[in-house]
Amino acid sequence: MPVQSLQNTDVIVPQHVPHPLLPFLQSQSQTTLTRLYQRPSSCLSIFRLLGPIERQLIMNLLWLESALSATTMSAWVLPEGKSAYDSALAVMTGLHIAQNSAVKLALNPTFKSSLRQAITGGGNTGSFGVPADKDGKRQSANIENLDAYALERWETILHYMVSSGQGQNPTKPSQGVLYLLQRSGLMNNAHGAALQITSSGFQFLLHSPHDQLWNLLLQYLHMAEERQMDLVEVLSFLFMLSTMDLGREYSTEPLSETQKAMLEDLRDYGLVWQRKTSSKRFSPTRLATTLTSSSPPLPSSHSTGGSHTADGAGAVALSSGAAQQGFIVLETNYRIYAYTGMLSLSTFGIRVYMSSAEDNPLQTAVLNLFITMKYRFPNLVVGMLTRESVRKALGNGISADQIISYLTTHAHPQMRKNNPLLPVTVQDQIRLWELERNRLKSAEGYLYKDFASQADYEYVLAYAKQLDVVLWENAAKRCFFGTLEGHANVRGFIERRTGAV
Repeated sequence: MPVQSLQNTDVIVPQHVPHPLLPFLQSQSQTTLTRLYQRPSSCLSIFRLLGPIERQLIMNLLWLESALSATTMSAWVLPEGKSAYDSALAVMTGLHIAQNSAVKLALNPTFKSSLRQAITGGGNTGSFGVPADKDGKRQSANIENLDAYALERWETILHYMVSSGQGQNPTKPSQGVLYLLQRSGLMNNAHGAALQITSSGFQFLLHSPHDQLWNLLLQYLHMAEERQMDLVEVLSFLFMLSTMDLGREYSTEPLSETQKAMLEDLRDYGLVWQRKTSSKRFSPTRLATTLTSSSPPLPSSHSTGGSHTADGAGAVALSSGAAQQGFIVLETNYRIYAYTGMLSLSTFGIRVYMSSAEDNPLQTAVLNLFITMKYRFPNLVVGMLTRESVRKALGNGISADQIISYLTTHAHPQMRKNNPLLPVTVQDQIRLWELERNRLKSAEGYLYKDFASQADYEYVLAYAKQLDVVLWENAAKRCFFGTLEGHANVRGFIERRTGAV
């Protein structure tokens, strides 16, 4: 059996960031997870999502026919790696992959059997999808067309997020997508107005396309029970898609009714392509086949004619690749230029350079959230950071730190030679504009006054402070202001005290 140290004292191991789906899976019951583990594709996909230590432990236990002594396993662990080992076991136990026992270690029999089948092959469960027979009449969609379709659907969602309610008329996604954006808190329609991006929505744009996609899919999973969908069928279909081959057509016949209903939603997100809604076959796009892998979920610039950046979903998402291929130059007079070709530096201003404002309206729309546009040329957009434009962004829930984070992550490589990367004067001014809005803070609540005596005031105030519902107090005038949520308790306390007297 291979033995590997879980931590090397001479090497600094980068911290593994848990996949956002794992906490959701850990919140499910053992019965639900056991049903999910009956599908080899689900077990393989979850194995991919785990950290390196969890995968190492699983592979060491996978081919054992009997349980392993916990003391034997812990003997392989260096003292400084004990906490990482315990954390890995806690994750496996929470997912019901490993049996919870302090004496022996063994994998869940269902998980073990399915993962073995996924690795060695065999079986006829159709867990990895059933390829459709070749259609001699029609040619199936090639990878280039699937990439273009996925990119168009995903950009439609992102472009609507940044353009709706901004005086523009972007292409509207389906009602299902709009409902999902509202439920996830990425957009809202305050006071019955058109949907607008929220602070969470702008933060959403700062994530990589992979994180963006899972953000929406997690909300979709939370909505599954409301829509009377079988959660195991929903999860297993997503995991099935992640193990399929890009460019191949699959049959819809083996799918359950829940999974067939999901096809319409996944078409709207750009995860699957169908020639028509009644088609008996479908093709997963790159967005779907990379759900549980580290590969980019969207095509690179080389595969799309150079109109988009490598990790960028139209270059909006700020992945690590986007940071290396940044296009923003920030200078001290707040001017903005956008261009991805030759970069011209000036003494003052913010310059943002893009391949083409017309070819990539999504980037322009994001910038338009917090800058004032001045000029637009075939390969150049010029704008300005102004007090009005920043206050408009702040009014839409976008914070000063988010604007600075966007500029920092999209900074051109030439700017990364600067220390600090962004001019301090511009950063300070953006934060000062935010402070102007935050001088006053409003809150709904109740004002308590006209107490009969100082003792009554102090007694009720002490009770309200215990509940942590006091927002303001004035001892001289014997009054205080409490939150809306705490009013019922405070009022009841006053009535009980008055009745007792």
